[in-house]
Amino acid sequence: MIIVMKMSAADADVQGVVDRIQEFGLRTHLSRGEERTIIGIIGDERPINKEMLERLEGVEKVLPVLPPYKLASRDFKAENTVISLNGTRIGDRQVVVMAGPCAVENAQQMREVARVLKDVGVTILRGGAFKPRTSPYSFQGLGREGLEILAEVGSEFGLSIVTEVTAPEDVPLVAEYADILQVGTRNMQNYALLHALGEHRRPVLLKRGIMSTLQELLMSAEYILSHGNYRVMLCERGIRTFETYTRNTFDINAIPVLKDLTHLPVIADPSHGTGKWELVGRVARAAVAAGADGLLIEVHPHPEQALSDGAQSLKPERFVALMRELRLVAEAVDRGL
Repeated sequence: MIIVMKMSAADADVQGVVDRIQEFGLRTHLSRGEERTIIGIIGDERPINKEMLERLEGVEKVLPVLPPYKLASRDFKAENTVISLNGTRIGDRQVVVMAGPCAVENAQQMREVARVLKDVGVTILRGGAFKPRTSPYSFQGLGREGLEILAEVGSEFGLSIVTEVTAPEDVPLVAEYADILQVGTRNMQNYALLHALGEHRRPVLLKRGIMSTLQELLMSAEYILSHGNYRVMLCERGIRTFETYTRNTFDINAIPVLKDLTHLPVIADPSHGTGKWELVGRVARAAVAAGADGLLIEVHPHPEQALSDGAQSLKPERFVALMRELRLVAEAVDRGL
């Protein structure tokens, strides 16, 4: 952080700012020019409030040098974070696919999907047990019963489980059954939930808010990281724009931008990003080409009967065909799948 003093600032003003900074245990570097004095802060400046500094006598402006998401940034850690999960390495050279229905409906449904995933080499099964929906009359999920089905099917087929958690008090319960705890778009800024996930040590899949900037996404990740849980993945799932043809507007730009800004793995969700199964494959291929470390894809054995998001779910045979296509794209950008 750099503090630019006013032209009219007296030596006492400069010393006052230096003294205030040193109260936080930080050091300062002074650069005195002909017209202005610039004060550089050396050390972990997170405890300092930028607005507080701007109110000090003689201060003209305060300029952050490092991004506010310190732990998530490439400045903090240059190399990619790799999350190891039951033999799968997320964030490494291999593009990881997580697939399954939007919502767990019954054990037979989940077994049908799991069998297909296992056959094509997918190692992570997704499915929602708690479903926060726009309408209170929509299917809200099976709750604990859904978690039990996920764990049973996952164990049977040797698949890891990713599922959503919606409330801080539910984190221990969901963590009993799931390997990855997902934060949905509506909860990206549920800070109580982020605190709880940070204090836990399960990997977290953090989805971008429906109208959130990339910096806001990274700041939400910072909440989890600041509590000591460094096993965080970011998920681009589409944002709300003026376009109405698709369910959301999938921000393909977000993938390379996030890969530049952060060391955390970046996952793409083309199912929610488009809302139409006909578009999922093409956007999935684009996401891999853009550098995504993984994909979150909805697969349902009978989409026309799905209790949630059937319109964006791939039938098993279409998913199998997509996996073949994705392998070709991954190879073309020097990745595996």
